[in-house]
Amino acid sequence: MMYAWTAIFAVVLIWSGIQPTDRMTWILEVLPAVIGAVVLAVTRKRFPLTPLVYGLILVHAIILMVGGHYTYAQVPLFDWLGDLFGWERNNYDKLGHFAQGFVPAIIAREIIVRRGIIRPGAWTSFFVICFTLALSAFYELIEWWVALASGQGADAFLGTQGYVWDTQSDMLWCLGGAIVSLLLLSSIHDRQMQGIKAPA
Repeated sequence: MMYAWTAIFAVVLIWSGIQPTDRMTWILEVLPAVIGAVVLAVTRKRFPLTPLVYGLILVHAIILMVGGHYTYAQVPLFDWLGDLFGWERNNYDKLGHFAQGFVPAIIAREIIVRRGIIRPGAWTSFFVICFTLALSAFYELIEWWVALASGQGADAFLGTQGYVWDTQSDMLWCLGGAIVSLLLLSSIHDRQMQGIKAPA
């Protein structure tokens, strides 16, 4: 499985880096995916994750790399969907922020449950949702810091497209992603975690 995961990640990363719309935006968007891949490689033997989590991380990485290649405001598929549904903006960034809740929620859940940090139950879900919102808020702060540091050059990275409530909307999409993820995947996740050896 890891060979296939690595091959898909590498192919999409290489494609993403070939003549991206904006090189600095590409670096900023793709860097979290590359850091995540390195972390997975370093921890794979010491703390192997469930297939569900590995799969979700790969999907999230692909979303980041596609957004990095085109910039979030110019992903062609979502331009087409915008024309179809009459959207005033390209909403690919909302998919990215939904994934920012959907994927980290299950990652956090796995670490919490397998490490025994919180007893399984409602408090685990509550903490996971709080974690994903905190992660989303921190990412919005990073976007703000980048904007302050680079001025107008940060527009492609911010992806606000003139929407005044973009930051709040991004966090709402993240919250929705986390809730949907927990509702849809918790039972599958529990079954997969039962087959994983407890970490030392």
